[in-house]
Amino acid sequence: MGKKSRVKTQKSGTGATAAVSPKEMMNLISELLQKCSSTAPSPGKEWEEYVQIRALVEKIRKKQKGMSVSFEGTREEFFSELMAWATECGASCDCFEISNFADEGYGLKAIRDIKAEELFLWVPRKMLMTVESAKNSVLGPLYSQDRILQAMGNVTLAIHLLCERANPSSPWLPYIKTLPADYDTPLYFEEDEVRHLLATQAIQDVLSQYKNTARQYAYFYKVIHTHPNASKLPLKDAFTFDDYRWAVSSVMTRQNQIPTADGSRVTLALIPLWDMCNHTNGLITTGYNLEDDRCEFMALKDYKEAEQIYIFYGTRSNAEFVIHNGFFFEDNAHDRVKIKLGVSKSERLYAMKAEVLARAGIPASSIFALHCSEPPISAQLLAFLRVFCMTEEELRDYLVGDHAINKIFTLGNTEFPVSWENEIKLWTFLETRAALLLKTYKTTSEEDRSMLEKPDLSLHSRIAIKLRLAEKEILERAVSCGRAKRLHFQKQLDEGIPLPLYEESDIALLENADAKLPIILRKLEEEDEHVQEEMSLAQIKPDAAGLDSSKTPVLNGQLTIKSKSFLNKQNKTKKAVDFSLKVFFFFFIKCSLSMS
Repeated sequence: MGKKSRVKTQKSGTGATAAVSPKEMMNLISELLQKCSSTAPSPGKEWEEYVQIRALVEKIRKKQKGMSVSFEGTREEFFSELMAWATECGASCDCFEISNFADEGYGLKAIRDIKAEELFLWVPRKMLMTVESAKNSVLGPLYSQDRILQAMGNVTLAIHLLCERANPSSPWLPYIKTLPADYDTPLYFEEDEVRHLLATQAIQDVLSQYKNTARQYAYFYKVIHTHPNASKLPLKDAFTFDDYRWAVSSVMTRQNQIPTADGSRVTLALIPLWDMCNHTNGLITTGYNLEDDRCEFMALKDYKEAEQIYIFYGTRSNAEFVIHNGFFFEDNAHDRVKIKLGVSKSERLYAMKAEVLARAGIPASSIFALHCSEPPISAQLLAFLRVFCMTEEELRDYLVGDHAINKIFTLGNTEFPVSWENEIKLWTFLETRAALLLKTYKTTSEEDRSMLEKPDLSLHSRIAIKLRLAEKEILERAVSCGRAKRLHFQKQLDEGIPLPLYEESDIALLENADAKLPIILRKLEEEDEHVQEEMSLAQIKPDAAGLDSSKTPVLNGQLTIKSKSFLNKQNKTKKAVDFSLKVFFFFFIKCSLSMS
């Protein structure tokens, strides 16, 4: 059979030369692909599957030790090269510098005063790494043949990033060298650190993220070593799991959607410099200027010299920040926990309840959210709970009673209860449901707080426990709010307080106040942007023949880009500019607060 060949690492940067039998490695890869592509485990067996997949991955990582790329020098040493390259490419770099902000990691620091809404940074298209630049690179021939790359722009960006990192003459090398060497996403957690997330709402997404990333790695390992169009890729000699995990995390924490050059559609992109900005609460002040073909960034607020410049990543929960960005944001005004509710089809009043909900534009079964704010429920959830708790007489009133159509508008309005009894029932239900969810956790809030006081707690364990505690605190507030509301409406009932009278003229009030908007035909806010964002780089299921390309999920970007004039903090009604001259596309940055 002849002498067995050995893989020799030969890449840009520095990496130890490693020897491993190609046949042995391919066998392990095949075993991993088969394990990750098997039927989903039965409920309760997900953790067991994760441990098995992780054991296989660790075996592969051990064989690949020393084969991953690293560059000589620290990340910080390459920042001056990045700034020089950006200036040469036409980016604006005259009002900030890259600086280390301790717990928040690297970010942008103002070197002069910057006014709110001032255009302080723009980045031209030629600096961006996009799906289009991938198609025009060495990856192009494989892209033209591989259905996964064609269907999933985030995967394409990850492989594109690895190819350019391995290319000593890549034009993006000044940017790539400044990317973190590793991340704090759950893909980097140790098994014991992931265990802290058991019973949290994040655990299923975390386990799926790991499984799908391992499946993708195994799939592309085989493609790179067997596909004729992959023969010229600079990855064939060394494509490690650690390499792919790094690329996935780089894309997952940084990718955004921008318009293509002709503005006809959107594409995914990595945006140098801007992805150094850390997150804070606020509004999105970022857009794409098609006329000048560049990303543009307005200051979120006034910044004094030497202050850190922040941007707003979007209305993400802390679970989403931890899973996709690798950090926990302490002051998250948009934190929430999911709650799945539905009207049982076996219930006698199901048809009537489903019809009232349908008229309000609400499914009979859906995922809602309990918020960290007061009150903890949205207008949509309030409307659902009111219908959920209606009697047959109340349902008939909202279906065929006087002003039945207009009364649908009041379902999500706190000022117009269906009845005192209905309010008592819905808040009792919410109180009970939140209390039951709290009992699913293995630890109490007090125990979590005690654990967080331990000085030797790892960063990843600290992130996981903070997330677990935040979920409990939201549920505890829901219990407290439910109890207070229940007692309040019981008092209203006991004292014979008359219900507020609904009049048709009230419809104008409902239509002119954000807190009292009619909910007809409105998409559930919990499924508007947040559920869509949960689609991850991991959602592929390879098999021997290839994968289904009917869907194009994105890792952390928006599926819908709004084409409007730029909105800012002071003026939300600015007239739209002529789209033939300038179009702004909104998109969210997804960089890691602690590792940017």
